[in-house]
Amino acid sequence: MGASEAAVAADGTGEAAPRAGLSGGRKAVGSVSWAVLVPAMLLLGSAIGQWVTWLGVVVVMAVIAVAAWVIGGVWHRAGAATLVSFGGFALMLFAGPAVYEAYMTTVGDPVDAVVTRVADRDQRRGPDMFCTVRELGGDRGTYEVSQQENCFGQARPGDRVEIRKDPLGLLDPRLPDSPDQRNTTEITLAITAVLTLLVAGGTFYGGQRRRDR
Repeated sequence: MGASEAAVAADGTGEAAPRAGLSGGRKAVGSVSWAVLVPAMLLLGSAIGQWVTWLGVVVVMAVIAVAAWVIGGVWHRAGAATLVSFGGFALMLFAGPAVYEAYMTTVGDPVDAVVTRVADRDQRRGPDMFCTVRELGGDRGTYEVSQQENCFGQARPGDRVEIRKDPLGLLDPRLPDSPDQRNTTEITLAITAVLTLLVAGGTFYGGQRRRDR
């Protein structure tokens, strides 16, 4: 007698026995693994986007697509998949600036510079403000930085500022905050932390409440 015939004979109804689901321990381990992996990859993609924008966007979009497929398609938790998807998009918007600001303010090299030009370019997409700064010492490099590097018109041509340079040379220098920009980095980091927990929690919930079909 084959395995399928034995299953039919065992319940005596002529119907195959239902497939056993994952044990509680294996389900919890899998849920935790996904709950850590998804937000971690989103944070990595957001950080990459500060260096190479298109590459960071590709990584984040791929992570969101895979997470939505697993949670919504494999685990059959559409609500959790929607929450994680929207949370992932929001996390992309805040995580990149948060990582950049925290990195530059903590490990960036302080360099004296002078603002030589400030331009407000009317663009439909992308940053509008651009500041040109020139180092006063060192190799006297000149850089054009955008709003992504904190150029919001707080500095005027001729102002001396202390910029922060990436010691690895991968990211553009960052202009200092103006007096009315206090605690902006802390706020951005706090929002990023909340969104990270939201994505992780939604993923874990979807994994724990998965439906086997």
